[in-house]
Amino acid sequence: MTRTIAEQTEEQLGGPDGILARQRRDHREMARLMDRYREAGPGEKGERALKDVVQLVFSHAFAEESVPWPAVRRSVPDGEELTSRVEEEHQQINDLVTDIERLPPGSPEREDKIARAFALIDEDIRDEEDLLLPRLQEAVDVRQQRRLGSAWEAVRRTAPTHPHPVVPRRPPGNAIAGVPLSAYDRTRDALGLSPSTPAWKTLAVPGALLATAALVGVWRRLR
Repeated sequence: MTRTIAEQTEEQLGGPDGILARQRRDHREMARLMDRYREAGPGEKGERALKDVVQLVFSHAFAEESVPWPAVRRSVPDGEELTSRVEEEHQQINDLVTDIERLPPGSPEREDKIARAFALIDEDIRDEEDLLLPRLQEAVDVRQQRRLGSAWEAVRRTAPTHPHPVVPRRPPGNAIAGVPLSAYDRTRDALGLSPSTPAWKTLAVPGALLATAALVGVWRRLR
């Protein structure tokens, strides 16, 4: 019988470096940041929390779609159905945050979309921790879980941190289309640029090429 990873000890999850423990830590940080925004509301503190939520959610989701979800499809009988459900949630979050980043802070429409995005993130966390990740836990041994955890962390560190409608949800398409945008996102984040700033054409190309090569290499090794 599957058991949610939310209730297991870190040792039961394969240790701190395994994919299950790493996923849960990120989920808890997402929940903490969303609560911070809910408490602060529109304003400087709230906007900082929202920025942190967005950066974490998108790098996390990209790494999921690149590393553990292909493993679920290979190892779990209904893995295609499970991952498709989560990918659809990711796409809905992507679409909402794309709109959020274009709307003025504090506007009623923006606040409504933030609330809807947060609700979807909460739903996505529950689907992953209660349904998908326990099935992966049953299907692969602890050694493989730790390998997946290391690969997931490597991808997450070079992943996009904002929504991009052109990025596919599965490898190798997400690596080819998405990773070049990660340098743009991370440069923009570091410089405090707005989401609409078209600076990536001059700032991101060298880093994007390196990031693409790194992620494609990780994906090939996992295959």
